[in-house]
Amino acid sequence: MKIDVIGDIHGCFREFEELTTKLGYSWESGIPLHNDRKLAFVGDLTDRGPESLKVIETVYQLVVQAKKAYYVPGNHCNKLYRFFIGNKVQTTHGLETTVAEYEALSKKEQESIRNQFIELYDAAPLYKRLDEGKLVIAHAGIREDYIGRNDKKVKTFVLYGDITGKKNPDGTPERRDWAKHYKGSSWIVYGHTPVREPRRVNHTLNIDTGCVFGGSLTALRYPEMETVSVPSTMPLVEEKFREFG
Repeated sequence: MKIDVIGDIHGCFREFEELTTKLGYSWESGIPLHNDRKLAFVGDLTDRGPESLKVIETVYQLVVQAKKAYYVPGNHCNKLYRFFIGNKVQTTHGLETTVAEYEALSKKEQESIRNQFIELYDAAPLYKRLDEGKLVIAHAGIREDYIGRNDKKVKTFVLYGDITGKKNPDGTPERRDWAKHYKGSSWIVYGHTPVREPRRVNHTLNIDTGCVFGGSLTALRYPEMETVSVPSTMPLVEEKFREFG
């Protein structure tokens, strides 16, 4: 099983196109396809970046229609889903960019993109075990003892990470470094927390290299365990990157 796991895209469609092309995927059919490899997405497809809806359409076509890729949702996906099904959500922290794109569409186009995303999200598992469980993709990661479970605790962890309940000075949730304590043999590949370089700790790999904050968009090639990145076209926002001690 050969898979290329892509980190948080956040609407950076150009970088997504560039990265998949660099990985050897052809866009001839309108979506990135490879002869013997499949793409996998760790969530946060939208928000903050310039072309969130194009990312949704492409991932929908790949995952739902062509069945040529895997997708697990991130916290931004969860919030957009709640917006689309009519729940009251705050259009902040990047959701406002996706909503602005959406509101610029005709009613018919709005209905189409909304239905696509709802279908994609409804069909998505909280996390995905691949290659007979040797590889697990989860947006913010997953603890070893949570693999196999789908309860509320697990949902909170895979969407938001190992949150303490406290807030950082910038208002973001304080998160524990769960990867340091991971002892499992499955590779956990995740995103959610922007880092300047892919971060490998124990059998975990964070591939969110902050594309939407001016870093890069990164993919992990599995089973080779090599990372491939392309630089971001977005301005650098240094304070968004997490440093680990």
